[in-house]
Amino acid sequence: MVTISKINSQPNMSNAEAHKRVKDLAWLPSYAKEALKYPTDYKFSKAPKDTMKQVLRSYFAMEEEKDSRVYGAMDAALRGNMFRDAEPRWVEWMKLFLAIIPFPEISAARSMALLNNVVPNDELKNGYTMQMIDEFRHSTIQMNLKKWYMENYIDPAGFDITQKAFGKCYATTIGRQFGEGFITGDAITSANIYLQIIAETAFTNTLFVAMPSEAAANGDYVLPSVFLSVQSDESRHINNGYGTLMMVLGDPDNHELLERDIRYAFWQNHAIVDAAIGTIIEYGTKDRNKQKESYAELWRKWVYEDYYRSYLVPLEKYGVKIHHDDVEAAWDRITKSNYVHKVAQFFSAGWPVNFWRIDGMDERDYEWFETKYPGWHAEFGAWWDHYRELSKPGTPIVFADTGYVYPHRCWSCLVPVVIREDLCVDHVDGELYTYCSEQCRWTHKVAFADNYNGRPTPAMGRFSGKRQWEELYHGWDLADVIKDLGFVRDDGKTLVPQPHLHFDDSKMWTLDHVKGYEMRSPLLDLRTLNEQEREKSIAAYRAGFTIK
Repeated sequence: MVTISKINSQPNMSNAEAHKRVKDLAWLPSYAKEALKYPTDYKFSKAPKDTMKQVLRSYFAMEEEKDSRVYGAMDAALRGNMFRDAEPRWVEWMKLFLAIIPFPEISAARSMALLNNVVPNDELKNGYTMQMIDEFRHSTIQMNLKKWYMENYIDPAGFDITQKAFGKCYATTIGRQFGEGFITGDAITSANIYLQIIAETAFTNTLFVAMPSEAAANGDYVLPSVFLSVQSDESRHINNGYGTLMMVLGDPDNHELLERDIRYAFWQNHAIVDAAIGTIIEYGTKDRNKQKESYAELWRKWVYEDYYRSYLVPLEKYGVKIHHDDVEAAWDRITKSNYVHKVAQFFSAGWPVNFWRIDGMDERDYEWFETKYPGWHAEFGAWWDHYRELSKPGTPIVFADTGYVYPHRCWSCLVPVVIREDLCVDHVDGELYTYCSEQCRWTHKVAFADNYNGRPTPAMGRFSGKRQWEELYHGWDLADVIKDLGFVRDDGKTLVPQPHLHFDDSKMWTLDHVKGYEMRSPLLDLRTLNEQEREKSIAAYRAGFTIK
């Protein structure tokens, strides 16, 4: 049996020398030709070196030490009675976050098989192998964290069903879409560009640095231990991505596909990651220190300055066109169009069909938001006033007379069309679809088409199936939807989700409170209209609404 001790006891050899010998252990004999199991439309003509020169002997010892620190922190937090001080508002949002994040990690692990199959470079394959192990490790410690919360938090309901709930509710379907993007379609598009070049290089700081910081500010000292340990592996993944990208850049025939994929992947990551993580960081916290950076400020620093200006823009010297307008549009959506706040509004509107509690905002929250996002109160203050008032069992807020209009869903990113003036409508293969932006319309109709600029792209992925959550429950009674989802507590009547943090049974919503309300799919309703009615409906939607 091979153990870490046996590996560490091998005769001394420098990591550089060990890495050099990796090439002598090529995965395929020189006389054989590998059959490609996973397709790609890219060509490879130049093989850069793996600059990190990581080998398993040093890797395992390092990861063992990190795991020991993670599990030690869990034990210390429990002995220190962490949940006495951890904010329930924060821990409730972890039911959503920890339902989603292990799946992208597992998808990332699986995606390394795609790259190992198509990339003709043994040094990089060595790096992909360690990235695969990393991703499995990440998923394991995240699942363990979820179990740890479930066993020790005052209300485990939600944590106990996250595996069944994932991909079923109106929010986790978005996370499933995100993770599946790593393993479907063109191997380079999905595993290299979408995952390594965009998700890991651009957006992991918001996931694995900002989240731990906010957790600590809310009395949660275990999530930082877990997720900073995860983030410490990302430099290896970024290195893998960059090495693969340099290989792809070596053939000019690939540049057109790179431009397509960078545009598609950046916008999808912005739409999904900013919607989820921005909402959790801004609305899942009780820390309203005005010196603390807002999500918009963090995005400007990490995504705009560190990634876009320092990583993406320099790629133009290789002849690749970067879509600068999309980066500016993403920034404007966050700062001028209040993208994150509108997503948070949607999440709170749909609370009966989730599996966690959403706490209402109070005056201290209002003051902080107004400081960081001037004009916030005028647009969202009345909504959160309604939310607090309607948190008592009665009428679910989405069906109350507040002026709010349930949004269309974007067919590409699956995030609702919360910036209503940007609604796009188009036909693809004879069917009508709605999109949150021109970029998402382009993704479905152009990037994911059978050819790109006249060039056949048989390896590119396709959108298929019933992608929009609302389609599955069109015409259903709300109580029946919740029962079908399984979001009911053990007594068979009390809802898992609640629009408050009261733990008194007398203040809990039950199935009786949500009977008689019909769920509708805005897209299916739109498809039933004639052309004139449809244009009128689209114009009314783009005009927006006013909260009473």
